[in-house]
Amino acid sequence: MDITPSLILFSLLSLAIGMAMGIFLQKFKNNKFFEDTKKEAKELLDEARRDANQVKSEKMLQAKERFIELRSEHEKLIFNREKKISELENRNREKENKLNKDINRNKNLSNSLEQKNELLQTRLNKLEIKQKEIDKNHEIHIQKLEAISGITAADAKEELFDSLKKKVESEATAFAKQSLDEAKLTVEQEAKKIIIATIQRIGTEEAIENCVSVFNLESDDVKGRIIGREGRNIRSIEQATGVEIIVDDTPEAIILSCFDPVRREIARLSLHRLVTDGRIHPARIEDVVNRTSKQIQNEIIEIGKQTVIDLGIHGLNPELIKIVGRMKYRSSYGQNLLQHSREVAKLCGVMASEMGLNTKLAKRAGLLHDIGKVPEEETETSHAILGMELAEKFGEKKEVCNAIGAHHNEIDMTSLFSPIVQVCDAISGARPGARRQVLDSYVQRLKDLENVAYEFNGVTKAFAIQAGRELRVIVESEKVSDNQAAELSFQISQKIQTDMTYPGQVKVTVIRETRSVNVAK
Repeated sequence: MDITPSLILFSLLSLAIGMAMGIFLQKFKNNKFFEDTKKEAKELLDEARRDANQVKSEKMLQAKERFIELRSEHEKLIFNREKKISELENRNREKENKLNKDINRNKNLSNSLEQKNELLQTRLNKLEIKQKEIDKNHEIHIQKLEAISGITAADAKEELFDSLKKKVESEATAFAKQSLDEAKLTVEQEAKKIIIATIQRIGTEEAIENCVSVFNLESDDVKGRIIGREGRNIRSIEQATGVEIIVDDTPEAIILSCFDPVRREIARLSLHRLVTDGRIHPARIEDVVNRTSKQIQNEIIEIGKQTVIDLGIHGLNPELIKIVGRMKYRSSYGQNLLQHSREVAKLCGVMASEMGLNTKLAKRAGLLHDIGKVPEEETETSHAILGMELAEKFGEKKEVCNAIGAHHNEIDMTSLFSPIVQVCDAISGARPGARRQVLDSYVQRLKDLENVAYEFNGVTKAFAIQAGRELRVIVESEKVSDNQAAELSFQISQKIQTDMTYPGQVKVTVIRETRSVNVAK
């Protein structure tokens, strides 16, 4: 098919349609409808312009009002700032005026002081001139008197001084003699009154110190369990505590014998726990004894605290409180040391009150006067000096330290509390039944017996038992062999024989024990 005629026909058709549209549009422009539409659009445009002008005017008005408001606020802020500045300026001006007034006042005072100083200086100069004139006239009069009397002023002064001195010495001697006679008549009587009043106001009990304790049992069957197979339990208890356990025919009781009350108490409490628990064997015994020892240490602290509370003593060092508690388990000449110290403290408080002194300080010195008797380690220092050193170490006052050190006249007394402590110590120890010399010497002999064993190497523990007739020595198996143990026993017995005095015989038993311990995990 040929496409060219079709294209020509389509082109002619399009041209005809375009010409028709052009003729239509030309006629439409000339039409009245188009004019009305154009007019209406113009009116809308004018109305829009008027509305725009009106909105513009309103916005301009609002902007002017906002500007006026902001300007008003700014003016107020500026006014407030100017007001504050003005107030500050007024205050500064007032301060400046006040300072100026003060400066002027000070200047006036300074001027007046200068004037007064000048006036005083003038008067002082006049007085000096008059004093010189008086001294000159005095010298002239003295010269005239010397010429008339024929003796110089120095000689006359010396003679007058000698006569007055002799008169004063004679009067002073007479007064001193009279005072001394009166004091001799009254001082002994007054001292007796104070001491008697002090003793009467303190109730005391006789101190009884034993070296044995009786441990009661529910039945005699328990004795066999305490002894153990082949005596191993009783040996373990004696070895751990250092206390001799006497099992005899006494019904439902065994006897604990030891000169040291602490060891005896540890043994008693340990036995009580073992019997109550029912498990008695060497390992259990060692564990119970260790725990009981710790318990006794805690009880010692509680006893010390209760003692200072009962006596009304405050601020005592904890170490001194512990030492006071240890005094319960010590004795002096058969007298319980804690009871003795409490008694001395009360006596000191009463006597200080009678003399008008500080009762609390006196009680403090009385309680601590024998702390040197319970040292942690034995020393050669006397208990009074050792107690004074302990008190100084733990911050006690000088009066208390001096009273402790001087209560046996080993140092000079520097305060009134020292003689009070000395007298009260004598009162407490000298009353009937207070002390027993025999027990104290016996206990000291047992301590010396144990100390002899500690002088040898390898010794860990030493216990004097059976009233000092046997010394049990426990050695370290790593340091001492079996042969050396036998030799050590001989050496200790020879040293006791040469260095000590004792009745009868002393049996020395050296115990060497080897243990193998392993832990299963």
